[in-house]
Amino acid sequence: MSGVDRAGGAPDRHDAFARLLHWGMAVLILAMLFVGVAMVSSMTLRPSLLAWHRPIGIALLALAVLRLLHRLYRRTPALPADLPAWQRFAARASHVALYASMLAMPLIGWAMVSAAGNPVVLWGDVHLPPIAPHDAGFYSVLRTAHAWLARALLAVILLHVAAALHHAWVRRDGVFRSMAPVPLGRDPVEHAPVERGPGVPPRAP
Repeated sequence: MSGVDRAGGAPDRHDAFARLLHWGMAVLILAMLFVGVAMVSSMTLRPSLLAWHRPIGIALLALAVLRLLHRLYRRTPALPADLPAWQRFAARASHVALYASMLAMPLIGWAMVSAAGNPVVLWGDVHLPPIAPHDAGFYSVLRTAHAWLARALLAVILLHVAAALHHAWVRRDGVFRSMAPVPLGRDPVEHAPVERGPGVPPRAP
């Protein structure tokens, strides 16, 4: 939910395809984080959860690439012109972090499975080729990186949600509405009080 200053005819909302990608990927990413935690804590459920974890991860990688391409070639709603500079910087930095994480997480997972010498099974007999050499030491490094990146991604998501709620409930500046899954009414605009001369009746509502 970011862009440049509101000028030059920027759209008020992200298009339907961008909103579909945003909310669909949000659901999948949260599912993947919970599945990852469950895989670590339960060895009994690990095989069945792993069967879901790998294909969803690859699907997220494909969707992340598609979303990045769509964002590069489609104009996005602009940030409010009165947004403080530090918030503008934080918005852009958080989006860079989100896109980097969405691309890095599945790639590191794919490489981790390859380094372990295991096939990357999507479903049935559909396997992905290895992208890393079979090496136990490299697998250990990738596994650690995957775990820490998952924590970092969760932190960025929480900050992203907090910022979205701030725009929706505090600033009410249209930023949240631009990515809302369904059209929402325009955010209320506060008007400065108008001084009236003596004997001038108030304006009718």
